Amino acid sequence: MEEPGTVYFTGTAGAGKTTFVRAFGEWLRHAGYDATLVNLDPGSEATDWEPDVDIKEWVRLQDLQDEYGLGPNGAQVAAADLIALKIFEVKQAIQELKTDYVLIDTPGQIELFAFRESSKAIVDALSGDRSLIAFLFDPALARTPSGFVSLLMLSATVEFRFRLPMSNLLSKVDVLPPEQLAEIAAWSDDPSQLYEAVTRDAPTPDTQLSTELFRAIEGMGPLTGLLQTSAKEGTGLEAFYHACQTVFAGGEDLEPSHAPSSD
Repeated sequence: MEEPGTVYFTGTAGAGKTTFVRAFGEWLRHAGYDATLVNLDPGSEATDWEPDVDIKEWVRLQDLQDEYGLGPNGAQVAAADLIALKIFEVKQAIQELKTDYVLIDTPGQIELFAFRESSKAIVDALSGDRSLIAFLFDPALARTPSGFVSLLMLSATVEFRFRLPMSNLLSKVDVLPPEQLAEIAAWSDDPSQLYEAVTRDAPTPDTQLSTELFRAIEGMGPLTGLLQTSAKEGTGLEAFYHACQTVFAGGEDLEPSHAPSSD
């Protein structure tokens, strides 16, 4: 069997990672593909989904707090390192499911995923040749020029840390009016329009910082496009699948592992 496509979902807290993982998994399954949903957040309290592989079977945040007298932040740091020690057991559980796609919901605190050395070990252990990181842009931040630039910088940092192909997704587009979506799309497609938006207001420390960040990001190479998505309405799920397949197989579709659902 061909190696599965592995997608890590990350972004700032509240960007809708868990909801998107669930929605994209449902889309894949309806299209006839097997999808394994993995929760790597030991503090997840989501009750509206059941991952196929759940890190809480090995590491639970509340257990660490109770056993070692840690606060929430200390327990998250300890958990990140413990997950790295358990990751080959997690990998075996994933491999036993023999799937087309592995969708990994990373911890809600992006710094735990992006900036700890243990996270690099986790990604190295779970990734193969067909791996990708999806970075979700929270529309509450992305609708302002400074917020958009900050998210671009975070996305670039994640790409630099893990050296995997990236796909940037604007999540929850159903909460934004059409004119804001058009403006964000213009920023994504045309760096000059983003620069104009950043420098539009009178100079302040905030705009000056945003300008410098923009120049740093632009110096790294072309700005990547931003795919508009909505887990609630199903917007962009098929387009994201094709973006994944462009990375995994040069744009070729997977052969479904079973016939698509008739409903």
